[in-house]
Amino acid sequence: MRFWKPLFHFGWQQALSCVFPVIIFAAIALTKVVSIPFMADYDFILIVCLLAQIVMYVTGMESKDEVKVIGVFHLIGFALEVYKVHMGSWTYPLDGFTKLFGVPLYSGFMYASVASYLCQAWRRLDVHIVHWPRSVWTVPLGAAIYLNFMTHHYMYDLRWVLTGLLFVVFFRTSVQYKVLGVVRRMPLVLSYFLIGFFIWIAENLGTFLGAWQYPNQREAWSVVGWGKLSSWFLLVIVSFIIVAQLKHVKEGGGRQADSGSSRTLSR
Repeated sequence: MRFWKPLFHFGWQQALSCVFPVIIFAAIALTKVVSIPFMADYDFILIVCLLAQIVMYVTGMESKDEVKVIGVFHLIGFALEVYKVHMGSWTYPLDGFTKLFGVPLYSGFMYASVASYLCQAWRRLDVHIVHWPRSVWTVPLGAAIYLNFMTHHYMYDLRWVLTGLLFVVFFRTSVQYKVLGVVRRMPLVLSYFLIGFFIWIAENLGTFLGAWQYPNQREAWSVVGWGKLSSWFLLVIVSFIIVAQLKHVKEGGGRQADSGSSRTLSR
């Protein structure tokens, strides 16, 4: 019981933190088994996402600041989706009134759901980040990772260079969290990988349900390649940096924290 009780509690808190992503995938799955009357599937999914956000805010599951963070992620994610669809990386084959530039508006919520998970888990597990690097390192690194998702279509893909820099910048950083009152810790880079891995699993589920398609899935569904895991790994880092920096600004630690070589970011 000493092992299973904390593990179950940790898993339960993680599951509660994934409420918004689960709602999105449930809506996508529902469109595959039920014909939604009077509206396209993409439009229905968008309505579900909007209603879910309203309910989570009204019930206190998400704070006003967390909703703002999710909104930022929606815009960032939608912009990336428009670019990727334009470049032929993947497609949204169905019709819908709420599609802009070939991309359904609900797609931004899939990125926002990552932010929702991070915010929820941060609060539920009383997360602290130990030895968070200075903004002069984290902000340019996050921006470079995001831009590389776009520039690799025209120039050398820098993902492995950026991954190497990631280990250099975050080699001292760890995530500290509580499970049943006991403080535990893991390397931050490991948490990046674990979150990215589960997003990769969710991506396989999303493509299987037809939420979007990669070029090699047009004839028949196939497992999303392992190479995409590195993309999600890097995207999680961008997401984490944005959430951490916004919390850092919220706490008013800008000048003080940047003057020191180590600091702790709390919930």
